[in-house]
Amino acid sequence: MSQHVAPSKDRVELVQITDTHLFEPADGNLLSVNTEQSFHAVVQNVIDSQCAFDAVLATGDISQDHTPASYEKFVQGIRPLVKQCYWLPGNHDYKPSMGSVIPTDQIVEDTHVMIGKHWQLILLDSQVVGVPYGELSQQQLAMLDQCLSQHPDKHSLVLLHHHPVLIGSAWLDQHTLRNSSELWEVINRHSNVKGLLCGHVHQDFDQLHSGVRVIATPSTCAQFKPNSNDFALDNVAPGWRRLSLLENGQIETHVHRLEAGRFVPDFDAEGY
Repeated sequence: MSQHVAPSKDRVELVQITDTHLFEPADGNLLSVNTEQSFHAVVQNVIDSQCAFDAVLATGDISQDHTPASYEKFVQGIRPLVKQCYWLPGNHDYKPSMGSVIPTDQIVEDTHVMIGKHWQLILLDSQVVGVPYGELSQQQLAMLDQCLSQHPDKHSLVLLHHHPVLIGSAWLDQHTLRNSSELWEVINRHSNVKGLLCGHVHQDFDQLHSGVRVIATPSTCAQFKPNSNDFALDNVAPGWRRLSLLENGQIETHVHRLEAGRFVPDFDAEGY
């Protein structure tokens, strides 16, 4: 457990960057989007927004090709944001390569972070090696239960890669968190979980489930079309999310996107 943001701070500001899908080659692309260039553009957009923030959250699928060099590109690319970055793995990530580069002085591996005066972050690993869907081990569920039990006075934001509720796209909902019912059993035993934050779905999603905000965030590269039963790409630009964690347990959040027309994907693609 760590504390990287002043424990006296009433309001915590966070930036979420997710699903960068980086490659070792400079011309690496996902669905005709150069992921390195779009990642750098999103980081610059965070800087240009001039928003003040306390930490960065990276919620998986950092790499697409599993290479140590792709993770090094993330390390170097996130550096201009200066603040501490917390990461967790996605289904496309390769932990041996990830572990050869991360942690760094900026990117840390903490799974439990006391942040500000009123909040804790709990980072879960939902990766199942070799498949796109997610699952939480009994150890992960026990860790979550312990963190929530030990700090009932702390508002809690739980982070994972896979979406823990169905989002209404049949092809993506095949690749959801398979044992989401077990996750919700743990959460429903406690009253201090205010939000679940994920990546994976390459789109903006924000709904209440069992009284808890479930939030997903656009990728820094190609976007998936919401409410599409079959694989389909959206024509909105790559983006990132800003979150404000308030003293009263409320979460204020806003999605920022690059200008329209940048990093247009191949709309004829039938999958990836």
